[in-house]
Amino acid sequence: MSSLSYSATEALTLINSLPHSSTKFQIPSRRRLMVTMRDRSNNPRPLQKGRNLSIEAIQTVQALKRAQKDHHSLEQAFDFKFRRLLKLDMVAVLRELLRQNECLLALKVFEDIRREIWYKPRVSLYGDVIGVLGNNGFINEVELVHSYLKKEDDLQPEIEGFNALLKTLVSLNMAELAMECYYLMKQVGCDPDRITFRILINGLESMGETGSSNILRLDAKKFYGESLNFLEEEEELTLRH
Repeated sequence: MSSLSYSATEALTLINSLPHSSTKFQIPSRRRLMVTMRDRSNNPRPLQKGRNLSIEAIQTVQALKRAQKDHHSLEQAFDFKFRRLLKLDMVAVLRELLRQNECLLALKVFEDIRREIWYKPRVSLYGDVIGVLGNNGFINEVELVHSYLKKEDDLQPEIEGFNALLKTLVSLNMAELAMECYYLMKQVGCDPDRITFRILINGLESMGETGSSNILRLDAKKFYGESLNFLEEEEELTLRH
């Protein structure tokens, strides 16, 4: 027993006699190695956690993206993740998917939101969805979403939303849909303003759609009189910039 006790004492003395700097050096070195080995190169557009995206919304976005290649898995992700979210989180998930250009997944989320009992259509949200779809080449899906818009029963006269949507449709060279949107805004009691006519008349004429442009010029004169100088002013302003 005494020899064992003596050996333990010697060992303890030997450990305590080691320089403290070498002991401290080993542990931080291992920790630094573990941190620097993380690879974020496969996540160039990270989810933005903040006031508009809760933990639940982040987890749902990740779950939907993982499951999107398999129909059954995707439906499960909708049932057990997305459809259990609060209203604001559902909209946040949609906007995050749009931000990441996850077009078809965002479209499915948008269609699901439209079935919710609390859903109220907003032209501005339609404009966001159509803009991302169009910019990524999903023209058939743009036409589909626009058909949803025309069927909405409770559209508000949201002039800024309509103008943004019209600008998007013109930029996509979708003259027919732009005219349909123009008639829709008048149908819901949203009077076109100068910006509306600038977007449509200048845009349609640049596409060679003189027939539709002439109709709009006549309408513009009903609102603003014979002089349509604001159209040329907008063109001059664009050239200066």
